[in-house]
Amino acid sequence: MKQELTRRDFIKVAGVGAAGTALLGTSTGSLGCSYIQGGGSGMNVVLVMLDSVRKDHVGAYGNDWIQTPNLDALARESLLFDRAYPESIPTICSRRSLHTGVRAWPFRDWQPLKSDLFKMPGWEPIRDGQTTLSEILSEAGYSTMFVSDVPHQQKPSYDMHRGFNAFHFVRGQERDFYQPLSVIDQEELEKILTGGGIKQKETDIMRQHFANTRGREKEEDWPAPQVFSKAMDFLESAAGSDDPFFLMVDAYDPHEPWDPPEEYVSLYGNARGGPSLMSSSSGRSFLLGERKLNRMHDLYSAMLTMSDRWLGRFLDKFHELDISDNTLLILLSDHGHAFGEHGFAGKNSEALYPELTDIAFMIRHPEGKKAGETSHYYASTHDVAQTILGALEMDPLDAMNGQNLYGLFDGGGPEQRDHFTLGYEHHIFTRDDEYAMTARNDGTQVQLYDLQSDPGYEKNVAAKNQDLVNRMFKDYVLKDAGGSLPQYY
Repeated sequence: MKQELTRRDFIKVAGVGAAGTALLGTSTGSLGCSYIQGGGSGMNVVLVMLDSVRKDHVGAYGNDWIQTPNLDALARESLLFDRAYPESIPTICSRRSLHTGVRAWPFRDWQPLKSDLFKMPGWEPIRDGQTTLSEILSEAGYSTMFVSDVPHQQKPSYDMHRGFNAFHFVRGQERDFYQPLSVIDQEELEKILTGGGIKQKETDIMRQHFANTRGREKEEDWPAPQVFSKAMDFLESAAGSDDPFFLMVDAYDPHEPWDPPEEYVSLYGNARGGPSLMSSSSGRSFLLGERKLNRMHDLYSAMLTMSDRWLGRFLDKFHELDISDNTLLILLSDHGHAFGEHGFAGKNSEALYPELTDIAFMIRHPEGKKAGETSHYYASTHDVAQTILGALEMDPLDAMNGQNLYGLFDGGGPEQRDHFTLGYEHHIFTRDDEYAMTARNDGTQVQLYDLQSDPGYEKNVAAKNQDLVNRMFKDYVLKDAGGSLPQYY
């Protein structure tokens, strides 16, 4: 296993871009340590993360009923990955790997925070010994900026703003303790609860959500518009500077609660009228019924369309500022969301099916290379940091275990992957070109699907293919994990 470098160690080996060389001198950095010069292109970088966007809900991936014109337009300018997966799920796990280029899975030595509401393997802050992409770029002379409304990574203890010269957190999403609770009529609250399997959790989320959103009047008051509006401000400021920049925009929508303005609700038939089922209360979908599932699905779709519109305004600004020909732009999601497929609604670790695992992922090259093309490479969240450093002609840290996808634009390509693995709590998913398999960490509850005859994961053939199951678990899962998997519960 590769050893992680401390923040002090990384500046001894990280490549420094041209801007960093000019600012820091030829031999000594701001912390008084020697640099090994690794070149640098001076290219700008924009990284956009959208939460909970299913691949099959984007027009560029074949969807024909949800309006995502701006994602589709960006895809036409980009290299599109049609076999992209998060290296781990859910929110915080995937973002740890996004910031560090180091896999969070298999969640070894997990230490949950006592004060955190979430107690699941891998859900923890960036570790003190890990170096973030923003730290590397900041030390190299980049202006680093971060805009996000993801409530979980805004907590100071999670340290995900580390290395950014400027950061802005939009408050009030989901269960963000942003505004004090007030009396809410229980009868009115009951109308919007789904009646799923985790009622108390859903109740707590919605009580806080109503407190946080009290007083909203216009569309610009919603979180996604606020995130992309601030990102446009940062972009405009950066475009007026001589320094290269790295801008990370992390939008929580279309994550629940789903409460878009009426303009978007009216686009989708099942979203109009009836109770506002804003949350999915993750669990078995039979507890909800088809009518509720359809309504939730359409409200999610309306939220996705609103997010797409504001992404479009951000992309308009990106082109207006005349920086598109010297800026790498990467967009991806962290996971999907189920709406009754395979008997589940929401995000469930035992339901690692395409609706949860398959994500949107695209890279726009500043010179238009590979625009409109599709890659079948198994791309993932932990590849992003290494890809950005590769584009900037900087050396990755030894601790980074992703791949440099930027090589795909120049004919070199990253190291080939003949399979992929990911983890969610105490479950794993792995696949190659022929089969996909899910199981618990202890090797039980195995499901195996023949992707050639059953791409929809409908028929479990594990019982008739025990040798194959054993091989995939040993050669894919345990090998990628670097040994046995931890058992937390």
